[in-house]
Order: sequence, then structure tokens, then C-alpha cells
Amino acid sequence: MATEEGEINQNPAKLCRPRRSSAESASRTWVSQKAEKKTKEKRIKVILKKSEEERTEEERALLETSEDVVAELARRARQRQCVKKKMEEVEDSAEVLAVKTTQLSEAISQARHLVVYTGAGVSTAASIPDYRGPNGVWTLLQKGLDVTTTSLVDAEPTLTHMSLVKLQEKGLVQHIVSQNCDGLHLRSGFPQDALSEVHGNMYIEVCTKCKPENVYTRLFDVTERTAKFRHDTGRKCHRCRRSLRDTIVHFGEKGAVDQPLNWKAGIEAADDADMILCLGSSLKVLRRYPFLWGTDRSKALRPKLYIVNLQWTPKDSQATLKINGKCDEVMKMVMDRLQLEVPVYQRSQDPIFSLAIQLKSTELKTFTTKMLQLSDMCNNNTDTQILTDDLKPVCDEQLVATSPGGDTVKQDRDSKDDVKLCTLKPGWFGKGCRKRVVKRRRSSQVSIECVKEEVKEEGMETEETTSVPVSQPGQ
Repeated sequence: MATEEGEINQNPAKLCRPRRSSAESASRTWVSQKAEKKTKEKRIKVILKKSEEERTEEERALLETSEDVVAELARRARQRQCVKKKMEEVEDSAEVLAVKTTQLSEAISQARHLVVYTGAGVSTAASIPDYRGPNGVWTLLQKGLDVTTTSLVDAEPTLTHMSLVKLQEKGLVQHIVSQNCDGLHLRSGFPQDALSEVHGNMYIEVCTKCKPENVYTRLFDVTERTAKFRHDTGRKCHRCRRSLRDTIVHFGEKGAVDQPLNWKAGIEAADDADMILCLGSSLKVLRRYPFLWGTDRSKALRPKLYIVNLQWTPKDSQATLKINGKCDEVMKMVMDRLQLEVPVYQRSQDPIFSLAIQLKSTELKTFTTKMLQLSDMCNNNTDTQILTDDLKPVCDEQLVATSPGGDTVKQDRDSKDDVKLCTLKPGWFGKGCRKRVVKRRRSSQVSIECVKEEVKEEGMETEETTSVPVSQPGQ
């Protein structure tokens, strides 16, 4: 007893230690059990990687007594394999593709009201990466890798974009619902009233204070300063002087503008559709909009679904026809079978130049990204306005923007023998995903550290309790 009192006198803090509540004790016990479970799972994973001959008697006994853990690890492995298989890009053989494109062309010619849903796959031929492909934006960001791409201003409408323009002119396509923000459907010449860009357009900013909304089409990416939940572009409305905002709908957001989202026209078109053609979309987002799929009708009256995509989609089982192929290749074969000539995109006929609103002199410093230009006007127009030195572009080449009035804004850099490609990261490119990844990683790291700290503290306290028992009051 004297020894205990002596040790207590040497360590008076033990008498001041507060007694844990039952909830705190239960929490610490749960953390300790979770850490033990993870340690056990790691050990079993190592054992399962060994062959039967390499396993010791102790390891075999552990596997026999941990059948539930082994079954759980096997389930997780099957799930990972299934997800990995769905991410693979598969292409149909030439013979199968020929048969399927014939079926698709016949369906298009017979459709009464065809609505097309497009995703990032229609723009990959324009050197714009997709999102969920092997080298997609989401895929790379989930792996912790950076996303780099050439300036999206350099991208031009692909064969698929121009094919849809021709089909619309012939009355074979009534409406497009696009998830793309690259503005290539608009630039291809597809009518705006028949186009719903439900995730926004990188060339368009709007004033939501004006009624109706005042839409400003620009010749550059307006999302340079914007991000998820932060949409102010830094420019003002010419009418009310309020701040303009971009039209991008990031992952986890809801669209807050009327145009270019045009949801009303898109829903009306979907209601009338007897055929839906999905091009280059994983449909993991669009499937969440039931009003796009005619789910309020009986199955017999729902529109027939045709899908063109390299990867698995959650709508494959409901599709009348699934074509595993690249959009441009498929649409080229379809147009040949329909005996329609695909128009060639010409920069001089790009409608964005007639739609663009001229910048005011005070707005020239509000962006640093590359601008669209008409090459023939760049060489012949002598009325140029040099931007100030404070506006530093991010490209290693001359930047020129032509306004609807014919004025040209020109920006020169020091001459270089070798001109490098401009690598830009648009404001809408994967920012929402990056935040989720960083947040998830930080939270997981904090959880791991907390578990380690709790286990360490629990072990220390257990050791102290074993070596130096403290008498409770009244004993």
C-alpha cells in the first residue's frame, strides 16, 4: 500500500485523470476493433496471395477461422473486377459494325421524332479528352494525376457534329441534348432553339438579374476565373452593370440559368420522342433525369433506345441496339448508308463570330486565355488594337480575337523560332472532381491518423493500468 501511495505521489496526474464516459469508452473500443480488423484483413490478403504450398500451418488455421473475412475480401475483388471491366473500351469487329450501322441508319430514316443525347465521346476526335475513359478527366483526377490539354479554342466540330447538322437539315433529327461544355454543337451551325446544352457552354456568360436573361457569347473561354459554386466571370452586364456568371453546371450543382441549358425545349422533345440516339456518353449522369427517358409511359410506348459508346453504360440492357464503336466512324457509315454528304466545317462560316458580343475596352484585362480568330481577317485587317502589357497571355503564340464589328484585338509575344502548343486548364475541367478527391483523401488520412493515435493511446493506458493500479476512492 505504501508503494502504491509513493508511486501516486510521484505521478499526481493520475489522480486528476477524468473518468471516461460510457459513450467515449464505446467509441474508443470501436476504433480499436476497427484497427484490429483492418490489420487482420491486411494479413489475410498477404496469405491469399501465396500458393497453398507456401502457406504455413498457422496461416491455414487463420484462414479457416476467418471465413467471413475471406468471403468479404473475395466479394470486394469481384466488385473491383466488375468495375474495371465496365471501364474497358471495346470495339465491335468490322463485320459486326457494318450490320449494326445498317440497322441504325434504317431506324433513323424510319423515326418520327428522333432526339440525340451527346457526351464527351463526340468531341474526342477534336483532341478534347472525355471524362470516364482510360485517359479521361475523372479517371486521371481519381488517380491523383494532372489533366493537361491543348486550348479548347483550337478544337473544331468533328464529323459527328457536322453529321448531326445535316440530319437536322433533312428533318431526321429534331433535338440535341448535350452534356458537353465545349460549344462545338453551337459552332457547327446546329440551331440554338433545337439544342439543349444542359451542362453549359464555355463561350457563354449571362446576366441572371436581367429579365429575360441577357446572354453574352464570347470568343474565348469565359470560365478562366470560375469554379464549382463560384461562377462570377469578372465582367459586368452592359445593361444593368451587375456581375455576369458562366453557364457551367459542375458535378453536384443544379443549373441556374435558362440559356444555353434550354431544359424546357429538351424535355418537350423527349416527351415527343419515339427514338433516342445516345452518342459518346456513359449515361451515368443523364440516366438520373427520368423525364428524358419516357419513364412515365408504358414500356410499349417508350422511345426506342440506340447507344453508340465504347464503354458499358447503365442503359445497355434497355437498348434496342448497342454499338461499341467510335462516334465518327459509326456516323460516317450511317451517313453513307443514308446517302447523305457530311458538310465540312469552315471557320469563316462559324456562327459564333456573328453571335459574339464585342468586349469593351475596360474588359480587355478580364481574361488571359486564347481567343477564336478568323485567319483570313487576321492577315488582312489593319485596324488592330494592341492590348496592354499587363495582360499576359498563356500561349506561346499570337492571340487574335475578331469581334462581330470586324475589329481585331491582337496580342504579340516575343518572336520565337519554335512555337509550342498552348496547354490550358479550362475553369470547368474537372474542378468539382478534384475537390472531392482532395477532400476524400484528407478525410481518409485524418481517419487513419486518428485510429493510430487512439490505438496508441489505448495501449499506453492499458500498460499503465497493468503496471500501476490506482486505488479508487473508498478502497
